[in-house]
Amino acid sequence: MHTVERAIIMAAGTGTRMRPLTDRTPKPLVSVNGVPMIESVLSALYENDIREVYIVTGYLAERFAYLKTGFPGITLLENPMYGSWNNLYSLYTAREYLCNCMILDGDQIIRDPSALDKRFERSGYNAVWTDAETNEWLMTVEQNIVTACSRTGGTHGWQLYSVSRWSEADGRMLAGHAEEQVALGNRTIYWDDLALFCYPEQYRLGIHPMEPGAILEIDSLAELAAADPSYAKYL
Repeated sequence: MHTVERAIIMAAGTGTRMRPLTDRTPKPLVSVNGVPMIESVLSALYENDIREVYIVTGYLAERFAYLKTGFPGITLLENPMYGSWNNLYSLYTAREYLCNCMILDGDQIIRDPSALDKRFERSGYNAVWTDAETNEWLMTVEQNIVTACSRTGGTHGWQLYSVSRWSEADGRMLAGHAEEQVALGNRTIYWDDLALFCYPEQYRLGIHPMEPGAILEIDSLAELAAADPSYAKYL
C-alpha cells in the first residue's frame, strides 16, 4: 500500500463556462449552498489527515489568499501561463511535489470524504462504474489495470473523476513527462493526457472505485443550478 502525503489542487482556470459568475470570482471559489467549492475539497482532505496542500492558482490568484487563514498547511503556487496553456502547465508548476500525492480539481464538491482516502495500491483515478451512456472520460479496466480511456465517453465502463493518486515512482515519472511536454511547447494537452494517452504503457494505472454521488463535479451553470437552485436565474 502507498500513502498520500500531500495534495495538489488545480485552481488556475478562468471558468469561462460559468460566466458571468466567474467574471470576478475564480470558479473554485463559487459557493454552492453557502460553501465555496474549494473549501469542500480542503475540508475533505483535512478529514483524511492530508494537510500538506499546494493550490495552483492563475486567474484572479489573489482571491485565494484568505484560505491560508482557515486551512493551515496551504501553499499557493501561481501558474503564470494559465491563460495561454492548458492545465499541463499547472502540473508543471507543481512538479516538485508529485511524489506520493493526490491531484484533484478545486471546482468540485466532495460529498463523501472517504472518496479521498489517503491509502492506495496503484496510481490512478477515482472512478464510478456506469452502464448508462455518458460523454465523460470512460476507462476500460482489465485485471485491475486501465487498458484504454475514451475522451468521448460511451457505456459500460469506469467514469473518470478528477481525483487521482500517484506513488513516489509514478509521481517522479509524471514530473519528468510534464517537463518533457513543456519543453516541446505542447500547450493544448491536459495534464491527464500524460499517463492516459501520451505514455500509458509506462504507468499501468489502476482505479479507486467509489460510490455514485460521492463527488459532484460542476462543469456548467446548469449543473450548478441543479446543485444549488439559487443559481437558476442565470440559466
